[in-house]
Amino acid sequence: MKRVFIIIGNKARTSEFSLNDLPGAGRMDVICRFIAQSLLVSHGVRKDSTAIAVLLGGPQKSLKFKGDSIKYMSPDERNVAGLIRKALKAKATDEWLEGSPGVYVSRKGIGEILDELEGYRILYLREDGEDFHKVAEERDYAFVLGDHLGVSENMEDEILKRADGVVSVSPISLQADQCVVILHNILDRFSIRGGCRV
Repeated sequence: MKRVFIIIGNKARTSEFSLNDLPGAGRMDVICRFIAQSLLVSHGVRKDSTAIAVLLGGPQKSLKFKGDSIKYMSPDERNVAGLIRKALKAKATDEWLEGSPGVYVSRKGIGEILDELEGYRILYLREDGEDFHKVAEERDYAFVLGDHLGVSENMEDEILKRADGVVSVSPISLQADQCVVILHNILDRFSIRGGCRV
């Protein structure tokens, strides 16, 4: 089962930022934790997973981190932020450009990104959504999440036009990286046992 995790970084800066102040860079720390939890396991990288961050704090840019080809990534926020900063220095175009191994940058918006995900079941995570534990299947998924500020109404409309459903992983509000861990756990159980057991 392939997995794509997409986060909307409402204020995450696309201009130069300091590795010593990630919260001050439009909460880039939230983006870094999201990417790390999307791709990393103990002593390794999830080859079946991709993390995408749509950064809106400045001229819009989107970043794609591919688990099957990424290199030089470790779990700490500074390391991930360094990969982000390097990728953002590359000239963003309407296509994905590889800024470093497995890390791509583009000007694509959320609609264009979702339109590329043919064959994936696209699900939007929101607290009032259907319990994902009850509807999970063994298939390829793409999940869209907001950061700590959520998702704007206009962007939510773009997502809902393309989403196959709205789901939740908890009755309470969680951080984006926590949602990713739960989603991985649910889908990992399918891979190991042929079904979800919670």
